[in-house]
Amino acid sequence: MSEVSANEGRESLFSRMMMILERNAERHGVEFRGTSPQEALARLIWDVSAAKGPAAVLIDEYDSPLLDVFDNHDKSASIREIMRDFYKQIKAADERLRFVFITGISKFSRMGVFSAMNNLTDVSVDKKYGTMLGYTEEELIADFSAHIDATAEEMNIERGELLSRVKDYYDGFSFDGVARLYNPYSALYFFQRRDFLNYWFESGTPSFIAKYMKDRNLTVEQFRGTGASKDFAVSPGEIENSSAAGFLYQSGYLTLRPGTSDDYSLDYPNREVLASMSRLLTENIFSAYNEPGSYRNLILRCLADGDAEGVIEQFNRLLSAIPYDDFAGAARASVKEHGYKFSPIEWLYRSTLLAYLRGLGVKVEAELHSGRGRADMVAAHKNRVWVMELKIARDGDDSSRLADRALAQIAEMGYAKRYSNAVMLGMAIDDAKRSITEYRAQN
Repeated sequence: MSEVSANEGRESLFSRMMMILERNAERHGVEFRGTSPQEALARLIWDVSAAKGPAAVLIDEYDSPLLDVFDNHDKSASIREIMRDFYKQIKAADERLRFVFITGISKFSRMGVFSAMNNLTDVSVDKKYGTMLGYTEEELIADFSAHIDATAEEMNIERGELLSRVKDYYDGFSFDGVARLYNPYSALYFFQRRDFLNYWFESGTPSFIAKYMKDRNLTVEQFRGTGASKDFAVSPGEIENSSAAGFLYQSGYLTLRPGTSDDYSLDYPNREVLASMSRLLTENIFSAYNEPGSYRNLILRCLADGDAEGVIEQFNRLLSAIPYDDFAGAARASVKEHGYKFSPIEWLYRSTLLAYLRGLGVKVEAELHSGRGRADMVAAHKNRVWVMELKIARDGDDSSRLADRALAQIAEMGYAKRYSNAVMLGMAIDDAKRSITEYRAQN
């Protein structure tokens, strides 16, 4: 159904659906009959089962047409009615069916598209099927052993290090909050290309997700560690009316983790998805200033060169572009949700800089999410490590003293001791000016 689009109207939708059904009729050697998609599907099931016995019906991306118009209420209602009549034919042909399997990213309730198909079993979060859609670590190691060895040799790294990096980048999807799976699409492309790139994300609809995030003023960190009940995991709601967390969860950008205060918690599956979402956020911020990509090479060169002045300059370009008022709600909610001991505005500065670096492909560890008592950000790029501490100046605070204190904290707490070739960077952000007004750097 990914070949079917609802954007161009009813006639185009019908035409594409008829084309797919005709192609299936030809493949099974039966006459293509019917004047509408629902009639053609009913006749196709009848004719195939008559010729070959009970039919198996496999539908992939069943919700693709609905997702095209999910944010347009009038169109969505019309397309939903069309698709409901189409899928109803499967229920009507029950006695001629051996098996039905339907996949999609969204959870349209039984009262919607599948209201007439009350014999469907949802296996989305059923532990018996928890490892069906993806590679477990054991499967990856056993079935890709030759590819792992060849890739490690080409990249000139140890097998164990390669596996650790592949796990970090492509593992982590979970359908039950326990089992973790590698993304098959990304794993296959990685062993073909032998390069850490965002294969799955780029194969999907990042422009659609970018628009969704921008229209709703979403940040990246606001969803990490959010509690989720079993009811949420099973029924996150109709995607048109779902919360942002529910939408991103259904779409595959958030996944389940073991819960702390709730049954589950939400997080991004892996580095591929987290970095890609972070890049979208940064591009959304910069797009208002007509410079969505001009920052990339500048900041990466400064990070590689150890150029603190250049890094601060690029950070300030970002900070000056943040729509603070739009993001304020997300900041307040996140601080409350996670019980952070700093203010919403500090969370916003920290999380935006963090997303900025991750979106550049820089590997970053952050105290913001883990709370393990380390520096605000530790970023690694081109064999150089940046250990960063951030202080917020408010109501006449001395930014110079705050920058001194930030650098001293890095040194006194030993945040940089484990790294060679590290740059310690203490920063003071003036909240009134919304920029880094003082910084101290030391190698």
